[in-house]
Amino acid sequence: MKVYKFGGASVKNADGVRNLERILKNYTGGEKLVVVISAIGKTTNLLEQVLDAFYYDKSQMPDLVARLRENHYTIVRELELDDNSLIMNKLNGIFEELDELLSGPHSGNFDYDYDRVVSFGEILSTTLISTYLNLKGIKNEWADARLLIRTDHNYREGKVDWDESARLIQEKVGKILFENIADIVISQGFIGGTEEMLPTTLGREGSDYSAAIFAYVLNAESVTIWKDVPGLLNADPKFFPDAVKLDQISYEEAIELAYYGASVIHPKTLKPLQNKQIPLYVKPFMHPEESGSRIDAGKMKKHVPCYIFKTNQVLISIYPKDFSFIAVENLDEIFAVISKNKIKINLMQNSALSFSICCDNKVHKIERLIKDLSVKYRVKYNLNIELITIRHYTDDIVSKVVAKKDVLVEQRSRATVQLVTM
Repeated sequence: MKVYKFGGASVKNADGVRNLERILKNYTGGEKLVVVISAIGKTTNLLEQVLDAFYYDKSQMPDLVARLRENHYTIVRELELDDNSLIMNKLNGIFEELDELLSGPHSGNFDYDYDRVVSFGEILSTTLISTYLNLKGIKNEWADARLLIRTDHNYREGKVDWDESARLIQEKVGKILFENIADIVISQGFIGGTEEMLPTTLGREGSDYSAAIFAYVLNAESVTIWKDVPGLLNADPKFFPDAVKLDQISYEEAIELAYYGASVIHPKTLKPLQNKQIPLYVKPFMHPEESGSRIDAGKMKKHVPCYIFKTNQVLISIYPKDFSFIAVENLDEIFAVISKNKIKINLMQNSALSFSICCDNKVHKIERLIKDLSVKYRVKYNLNIELITIRHYTDDIVSKVVAKKDVLVEQRSRATVQLVTM
């Protein structure tokens, strides 16, 4: 039994859906598969705009929802089925649910409403693709991850209840696969649900994590993440056109890269796979015959420098108002405020008189953070900065990367250098 995960870029249009169909035809051969699928294309971003309009400017909602509808309807039309009414009727039913949600008032809890609204993206994509595949003769069962992956109420960062999730997945998905109801189960990435069946999400890019959860619970032979890249690269080709493929890396190295923000894998994905020694493959969606990359327990033959660029960062520096030293009690207060605002720190540094953090510039969260910190501290910040992380660096590599850039913060360890630059 294997797990496949397809990202939104892989199924962003009708050609992508047809290519997914070809991959499943070539790779099933009696194998049991759980197929985890993200929202199509930029649907999550569009639904985030819908949510913002729901809270701040409802006049924009009709146009945004109309774009969302048309994006999905276009794919259905371009799939050129003899009769697409079954898919269209199912999608219309989902859009009616979304319209009903948006017709009422918001709850006042932005994160709660985020999960209610944004989770529609994965429900739409998997409904479309599952129904299409059944119509094309690839028998599958659709399974609702909101009823399978049990989480707490920490909206947007749901913490998985592993015992209950295992029971639910084995009860539903295990029965489908191992009692030969179908060889393929299609479910959603990124989303889960609470005990009260309220939708939650697992964090941005959480679809990889979803695939790992299914693999861990069902003791999968492997997980394959299908991407629009040749495999796991040592750098983002947008910044490094000569990026090279890493044929194999260890779980430990992959976890380090994920921790620092490598976009190919989610930081939480690798731990459950490592625990059961389940290899993770990253393979090219358009060229499934190619080997891609493998992440496993093996030792790496050599270390290749790896580059991670995080843009749209903010550097926040915090100072006591009375010019006293930054002491332990100050750090306790500062971290409590950071935790309250659910800020993820990408880098931190302290001196005698200040404590600085670099984090993603999520405007509403950052504004609240700065306001809360300013009650007891002086706060300065820089916007529109970059955080560059280099694994297995050399001095020459660092010099080339920061050429013509102003370095605001630099941190080095034996294997990693991080640079905050303008």
